[in-house]
Amino acid sequence: MMHKGNSEIDDKTLVRQSLAGDKTALENLIKKHQTWIYNVAVNLTGSSEDALDLMQETLIKVITNLSKFEHKSAFRTWVYRIVKNQFLNTRRQKAYQQTLSWEEFGSGLEAIPNEELSDTLLNKDLIVKEAKLSCMKGMLLCFTPEQRLVYVLGELFEVPDAIASKVMNITRANFRKRLSRARQQLYSFMNSKCGLINTQNPCRCARKTKGFIKKGYVDPENLQFQVKTIAKINQVIDGKLDTYENEGYKAYRQLFQEHNYQEPENKLDSLKKLLNSDLVKKIFEL
Repeated sequence: MMHKGNSEIDDKTLVRQSLAGDKTALENLIKKHQTWIYNVAVNLTGSSEDALDLMQETLIKVITNLSKFEHKSAFRTWVYRIVKNQFLNTRRQKAYQQTLSWEEFGSGLEAIPNEELSDTLLNKDLIVKEAKLSCMKGMLLCFTPEQRLVYVLGELFEVPDAIASKVMNITRANFRKRLSRARQQLYSFMNSKCGLINTQNPCRCARKTKGFIKKGYVDPENLQFQVKTIAKINQVIDGKLDTYENEGYKAYRQLFQEHNYQEPENKLDSLKKLLNSDLVKKIFEL
């Protein structure tokens, strides 16, 4: 069977072709959404390793439940619901399901001494950037898992409230209220602790990097948030949020949306392994 490029075929067509036993259509469907799922997962979990696990678990659920997609919503909306359910209901107790308090996170930052990195350190600028990314993604762990979903969907990836509220199974007004509360908590914390926007604050990424390395938060040999970068988050979203209740918060949102948008580290290997699994062959009789 001849195929157009997967970007030219809409999701619902790929779903129908996949359910008819077309292995190439199923592969294209997964390729089309795998990177997006991974980047959502990285910001939900704060870990590339946990993100790969969540992505894989989500894709397995997508494939094994594909016949249940009723074409009543966009396919990605359906996928978002699966991401949500996998994130909240994973059988294994994950570290990302635990919530730090803002006070604990702030005290932890303050307890890390300010130290200078050697100018001879290889890739010094990249390592400092890794410390910044690690710290900011760590801040998201101060949200409850449900708050994190609201923030990542509504703020980072700017999913419209009409869609995000359906994913979260709440009203649009409730979603906007929860998003506003999450912004308030995160950006107020940053405004009182972080020096990236409020330069009166003493916390500086370069001064904390050495301490992050000692604590194991940053591995100079494995910069997990900077490998296989495709773009920045703000370059791959549609940008639906036109109103903002606090104009001063826009600079903080921009900081998060400038985080890297990455390819999964083992994308091709995991994809082939998934498609060639006995489970998939049995379901689709490929």
